[in-house]
Amino acid sequence: MGRKINAQDDSNSEYVKAVYEIGSIIQKRQAKIHLQPDFLFRLSSLYKNHQRCLNTLHSFSYKVINERKADLKARRNIEETMEDSAEDVKKRPAFLDLLIEASERHNLSDENIREEVDTFMFEGHDTTSAAICWTLLLLGSNQEIQNKVYEEILVTSFKALHKPFTTRSLNSMKYLEACIKEALRLYPSVPFIARKLSEDVPLPDYVLPRDTEVIIVVYNLHRDPEVFPRPELYDPDRFLSENVAGRNPYAYIPFSAGPRNCIGEEFSVLCEQYK
Repeated sequence: MGRKINAQDDSNSEYVKAVYEIGSIIQKRQAKIHLQPDFLFRLSSLYKNHQRCLNTLHSFSYKVINERKADLKARRNIEETMEDSAEDVKKRPAFLDLLIEASERHNLSDENIREEVDTFMFEGHDTTSAAICWTLLLLGSNQEIQNKVYEEILVTSFKALHKPFTTRSLNSMKYLEACIKEALRLYPSVPFIARKLSEDVPLPDYVLPRDTEVIIVVYNLHRDPEVFPRPELYDPDRFLSENVAGRNPYAYIPFSAGPRNCIGEEFSVLCEQYK
């Protein structure tokens, strides 16, 4: 987002504490039936803490958005007054900068921007770290696969003349990418997702009626032996281009799919490759 909050060094940060606390509240509410109806949840002490955490998180996001808007405006003013503007002051834009620029073209509100910011800042940190941990465990348990990844990294590093990895060089590491995707198949960071049906869904034996809330268990979906033979086996070759061709796109959904697909999918995999 173009903003440092030193989350790893400052565990007492109000933002960091609010992230952990609201996550705990959500889990408690999911596990306890009496907290699920809104009117009962509002009577509990958890609700007050929930609202306090939300206020902390949203206030921080809005503060960052407003600061970046002011920064972008100032930068544009400088560019307009400098003769060599494009070369001298132009930097790689942060994701938030792109959102703000898009908001100007498509009339997005600050709330729309904040929702996308929250998705990256709140949803992205734990899911990405979990995926890295599972990938490292699986590579550590499969020496032959680990050796292939190591060789690919050496080749890529040599071609880059030992310079820091770039997006282009990371994109060329197809086997490492396949290893991450296979780890996400076995251990998806979000093991199930819920949806409310907007229309009737006919199945072979019955119809799921509109407005039904359904849960898709991604963990089980990824273990369909008809799609992934020997599903418990860690086999990154499943995600090489020649093996992905023809596979139903909804057979593998670690980032969900369709209109609610995670907008951070490609960025997440790049982060995991880089780490």
